[in-house]
Amino acid sequence: MYTGQTVFSQLLDFLPTYQFRKCVERYQGNRGIKGFSCWDHFLCMSFAQLTYRESLRDIEACLRSLRSKLYHSGIRSSSRSTIAYANENRNWQIYSDFAQVLIYEAKKLYINDKFGVELDETVYALDSTTIDLCLSLFPWAKFRKQKGAVKLHTLLDLRGSIPSFIRITDGKVHDVNILDELIPEPGSFYVMDRGYTDFARLYWLTQCFAFFVIRAKSNIDFHRVISNQFDKSTGLRCDQIIALTGVKTSKIYPEKLRRIKYFDVENNKTLVFLTNNFSLPPLTVAELYRCRREIELFFKWIKQHLRIKAFYGTSENAVKTQIWIAVSTYLLIAIVKKMLKIELSLYTILQILSVTVFEKMPILQVLTDSDFTIPIYDNPNQLNLFDF
Repeated sequence: MYTGQTVFSQLLDFLPTYQFRKCVERYQGNRGIKGFSCWDHFLCMSFAQLTYRESLRDIEACLRSLRSKLYHSGIRSSSRSTIAYANENRNWQIYSDFAQVLIYEAKKLYINDKFGVELDETVYALDSTTIDLCLSLFPWAKFRKQKGAVKLHTLLDLRGSIPSFIRITDGKVHDVNILDELIPEPGSFYVMDRGYTDFARLYWLTQCFAFFVIRAKSNIDFHRVISNQFDKSTGLRCDQIIALTGVKTSKIYPEKLRRIKYFDVENNKTLVFLTNNFSLPPLTVAELYRCRREIELFFKWIKQHLRIKAFYGTSENAVKTQIWIAVSTYLLIAIVKKMLKIELSLYTILQILSVTVFEKMPILQVLTDSDFTIPIYDNPNQLNLFDF
């Protein structure tokens, strides 16, 4: 029940604080700390994400200007040196583990959402995005000879655009190596671009009873075994069962594959797909790959609307801490949207929250156009001395 809380405090009610404490205890995050706890650190960084703070000095100035409202919001005013020290020394895995808790909660809420293709199975899109860094300031983030970067490798559940797996590496780690870290779900579909072409790893997905849809490279050696019937008016150009004939590829992937060629009228481009699923209609396979663009939109969204391009610290721990808290903020907004049944987009919700986090209004009133109000009740245990 709303009792005069700030919007920021109401947002915190959606966070599983018990699970956060377990994450902190797992890495002894508060050991030897008396004042600025890991929870305080998380809240300050979340505030920075929600309100688009550009620097530690910016965070410090804004929190001090709102000092009278901080206590009732559950957040602690801190100096930039305190926040900087926490970014450098609090184990980033605390916030990584907490993000996994939020991922689990969000997936449960979005499990029945539609994503454009009528499938009962879970469909994931796998891709990465590069965040450029200055090599002289971030010497640990190796990428080019005179350029630094980190990569955000993400496995996105297309139902609700919820990231199921995230791995942060330096820019030199090739995308295909991330397939070694995935635990395939039997029966699920993994949609990937051609940068993930490695038939040994794809065969491992097949052995785990998982399906993949991947855009084929043009230099693959194969021979056609069977040509299936298809409707050319839908944009399909071929639907074939093939066997690899390369000296190495025929050994590391000894089973048959399905090859589908599709002409994309919208982009005037011919696309060729490989999959180990032989039962789906060929047009559905093409539609699955088209849905892969959701992960590109996800990367674009978090880069534009969260603070993951400019960092508050230069160490690896500080960068990973900031990224994981940004991901947690994204997931929190997604959870709030679903639990309160809000029709607004995540972008609009974030824009509204950025200017109302310390307002004392019901969050539903803030995020809807209706005149939704909840009366503020006094303490029911307080006796009335006078009757009016």
